[in-house]
Amino acid sequence: MAGRKISLRRWVNEYNFSFRKFQNIKRLVRLKKQKGIKISVCIPTLNEEKTVGRIIHIIKSYLMQRYPLVDEILVIDSGSTDNTKKVAKKAGAKFYTADRYLPKYGKYYHKGENLWKALYLAKGDIIVYVDADIRNFHARFVYGLVGPVLEDDKIGYVKAYYKRPIIINEQYIPQGGGRTTWIVVKPMFNLFFPQLVGFIQPLSGEYAGRRKVLERVPFSTGYGVETGLLIDIYKKFGFGVMAQVDMLKREHRNQTITALARQSFAILQTFFKKISEHGYLKLKEEYRDKFSYITRTGKLRDIKTFHIEEIERPPMIEIPEYLNKFRIRN
Repeated sequence: MAGRKISLRRWVNEYNFSFRKFQNIKRLVRLKKQKGIKISVCIPTLNEEKTVGRIIHIIKSYLMQRYPLVDEILVIDSGSTDNTKKVAKKAGAKFYTADRYLPKYGKYYHKGENLWKALYLAKGDIIVYVDADIRNFHARFVYGLVGPVLEDDKIGYVKAYYKRPIIINEQYIPQGGGRTTWIVVKPMFNLFFPQLVGFIQPLSGEYAGRRKVLERVPFSTGYGVETGLLIDIYKKFGFGVMAQVDMLKREHRNQTITALARQSFAILQTFFKKISEHGYLKLKEEYRDKFSYITRTGKLRDIKTFHIEEIERPPMIEIPEYLNKFRIRN
């Protein structure tokens, strides 16, 4: 699908919605039926037994049983060792362990891998991705994302944004979340992809896309997946296929500073890969895939090192098993 050329200022005003615009779910169901569209909700998990059941229950009871908007809920798991599988299946989701599918292409145990394989496992024409750690989950996180895609045939990718409170030293701070977004992603977008600064929460884990968009872009297997998708969809389809929706507030498990540093390292790998691919600069050497920092235990100092490598999966449309399953002629 070809994107419309559009200025950032116009996009911010015309492609920036509130979930309230799509609260008439009966109307969304009518649009879905008129257009013959199926909708899949995919939830990537790793040890999310505390929150995933409630999320599935809300989607199933409100958006499948009360209003037939969603056709299926899939949980794509990285190998949980808690009761995530039991909880998810009991709540009514289809459960898949990611490494059992498309095994000949290798196995990676990260979120982006689960999102990529969800394209192969889901049957929907619209795929909705929802993180599994949302504590204040509401059905708006699904219908709010689906709404713009159902209403406008030219919109192919929609991201959520919201206020992100944070708890530091047991103190609740209403808008302190999204630290990696402000410190890493927004500065890099400003430098190389200024149109994308329009996205208020570029790292949000809640987004929806048309299959014909998502199947044609690569997926990073780790923390860089959201950044990579934004850049690649923008470059391939144009700004006019993208939109965002205000979901008010999102509460979730906050990360430690060291965890955020590792996340940022992975995201920067994706950034450098993309700016090299798109001709913004050429790296003389390959970047490191090891993240190190100095730690201290008592009087002793030590170096901690983590191997963090952002593998990029090819567009799903290039995978023969996918083409065969969906009877696509490439």
